[in-house]
Amino acid sequence: MCIIFFKFDPRPISAYRLVLASNRDEIYSRPSKPADFWASNSDILSGLDMEEGKEGGTWLGISRKGKFATLTNYLQPIMNPNAHGRGSLVSNFLTGNQDSLSYLKRISTEGHLYNGFNLLAADFSNTKEDVMCYYGNQSGKEPQLLQPGIYGLSNSLLDTPWNKVLHGKKLFTEITTKINELSAEELANELIHLMNDEEPHFPDPGIEQQISDSMRPMLSKYSSVCVRLTGYGTRTNTVILIDTKGRVTFTERTMLNSDIHQWKVSSYHFELLP
Repeated sequence: MCIIFFKFDPRPISAYRLVLASNRDEIYSRPSKPADFWASNSDILSGLDMEEGKEGGTWLGISRKGKFATLTNYLQPIMNPNAHGRGSLVSNFLTGNQDSLSYLKRISTEGHLYNGFNLLAADFSNTKEDVMCYYGNQSGKEPQLLQPGIYGLSNSLLDTPWNKVLHGKKLFTEITTKINELSAEELANELIHLMNDEEPHFPDPGIEQQISDSMRPMLSKYSSVCVRLTGYGTRTNTVILIDTKGRVTFTERTMLNSDIHQWKVSSYHFELLP
């Protein structure tokens, strides 16, 4: 389970063109690297999956050139063990030359090769209008251009009204009404606090329709913004802010040593390239 809240405002009256808060939920022991600029490409900033056979994939990343992408899995009771790894969907966009909509249109022709996923891709530019797009391979629809607004995405389709999505989106909206009063650091801290909300929102028929029988005993834990189970749950919080001048603030809080009591906070600041 993962969850993302974001405000896309390409011609903002407020301070930011993008405000995004994300949780990565994963097995605590799954090997990965915390967010950093890639050794192989210093323009790209992301965490990296280091699971054997899936090295180099990622769940969320941004480049100095303004390319951004993030991914959530679509919750489904039966998975295809031979499907392609989904983490490459983000890293391939970040390293490629296609614009976000063209890339998602291409991926939509290959969507059947993967287990269920949702993919957000965007192009932020100081010289052109910002573009943000969404594609879900379980939606039966073509990739779509997103209009300015506030969105919530978990492990169903974009803005599916799961209780925890509605709850988190409400709190996220309240925080974004204050963005002109907060520094980037204060805003990131408030959003990270939101992403660690463990209040359950159960029962939730929407989640129940998509889960396997083995998950039912833990459903109340899955119904919170921050998932906390033995050996599995929220292990990374990420906040990305892009202001009107193209200045990016990337803040990550990530678990260390598979221990819910050990965390590392990293913050990166850079300007989008012309």
